[in-house]
Amino acid sequence: MGDSSSETERLLREFYIPNYILDAKAETETCSIPPECPVLVFINSKSGGQHGGDLLTTYRQLLNGNQVFDVCQEAPDKVLHKVYGNLEKLKHSGDSLAAEIERRLRLIVGGGDGTAGWLLGVVCDLKLPHPPPIATVPLGTGNNLPFSFGWGKHNPGTDRQSVKSFLMQVKEAREMKIDSWHLIMRMRAPKEGSCEPVAPLELPHSLHAFHRVGSGDSLNVEGCNTYRGGFWNYFSMGMDAQVSYAFHSERKLHPEKFKNQIVNQATYAKLGCTQGWFCASLMHPSSRNIAQLAKVKVMKKSSGPWEDLPIHHRIRSIICLNLPSFSGGFNPWGTPDNRKKRDRELTEPLVDDGLLEIVGFTDAWHGLVLLAPKGHGTRLAQAHRVRFEFNKGAADSTYMRIDGEPWKQPLPKDDDTVVVEISHLGQVNMLATQNCRSKSVHEASSLSSAGHHDDGSGSDNCDSGDEGSEERRKFGAAETFRFPENVDISSLS
Repeated sequence: MGDSSSETERLLREFYIPNYILDAKAETETCSIPPECPVLVFINSKSGGQHGGDLLTTYRQLLNGNQVFDVCQEAPDKVLHKVYGNLEKLKHSGDSLAAEIERRLRLIVGGGDGTAGWLLGVVCDLKLPHPPPIATVPLGTGNNLPFSFGWGKHNPGTDRQSVKSFLMQVKEAREMKIDSWHLIMRMRAPKEGSCEPVAPLELPHSLHAFHRVGSGDSLNVEGCNTYRGGFWNYFSMGMDAQVSYAFHSERKLHPEKFKNQIVNQATYAKLGCTQGWFCASLMHPSSRNIAQLAKVKVMKKSSGPWEDLPIHHRIRSIICLNLPSFSGGFNPWGTPDNRKKRDRELTEPLVDDGLLEIVGFTDAWHGLVLLAPKGHGTRLAQAHRVRFEFNKGAADSTYMRIDGEPWKQPLPKDDDTVVVEISHLGQVNMLATQNCRSKSVHEASSLSSAGHHDDGSGSDNCDSGDEGSEERRKFGAAETFRFPENVDISSLS
């Protein structure tokens, strides 16, 4: 196991997975006692500068090296399909150890939010009866996912003692369900260019074109392409996504300048200034404000009607938030007081209630209110589904972002309509520490103040009443989050 210390061997035997469980061709090992907390570790070696590679080395020294994977070399979907396929064969042959390892298995993913989202998508697509819960190691720039569940937001130590400490936290962590969100985008198919991504549109890795769209899908329109994707943290549009796009574009051009997490965060803040986010009234044309770009509709309950969502004309950024962490740890929704709960039927943000919190911001100065203890953005609504409709207007494009991955979205030049629709699509299991910031419906102080919890929106399944829900059920997250063979994985760090 790579360490001569008997204490270390005893400790890490609790996490060890034998080779024959991982590879059907390996020789069977005699193990009478199953590991208490077997783990599979996935690390993006290009995340966090040198930290990703160092962390990968340490895990391989402490555990069975074959249970630790570099996602730059081995895609998580192939690894998990292989492992779970082998587990099924072993269980059917009467191997009790395999059954126990499958029941107790936990996953660790080290990287940015993009890397974590990739693994979450893969686990979703496996559609396992008991999917393994996931712990996230913060190696990226924003690290909203790990921060939401108590794993911190800064690069962890990569030495042996730090890794041992993290493993013990994984062992002691509690499971927590969070909602998954499905995003569909429809736009006119280009006359030339391939469809993944559509030239010259550079879509994020988690959005892909699909042609097998059922006739029952309301977004299936002749001559249009339908793109499907998903997220667990947020979808945003407007000025904040523009700053993110500038950051990712700069990192793509000069990757050698983005090797340090603190430097990356400082660069991000600097771009917020140079992009005009602090002087938006002067540098950001009103034609790019949300109300001028899109008509927004919400469905507040799974069986409810679509309602128009009024957007103030000064709102330049809109965020559809699932977790209480955005832009490196801020909570834009906050906690509504009793009056707002009563008058506007708003609740505190819960990660498994089947609702998105929709928040607006006018500029970066407005965003600074998040630094205050009870600061929050402009609360617009909580919704089970959200729909954006873009028609021909003064602007020819806008910026969008899902879980940290931004893109520049062309807008209609004629009578076409670009549609983006977000709907609830099941749940995944996360691991949370005692410092977890996220709250569950089971932890809410009073369910009576949130009548929507009774509508079934927190179910593990898609809602049977939704248009095209049967078709949506056919699209697992891993297919949606499928990574092209030539993808530069460093863009996810």
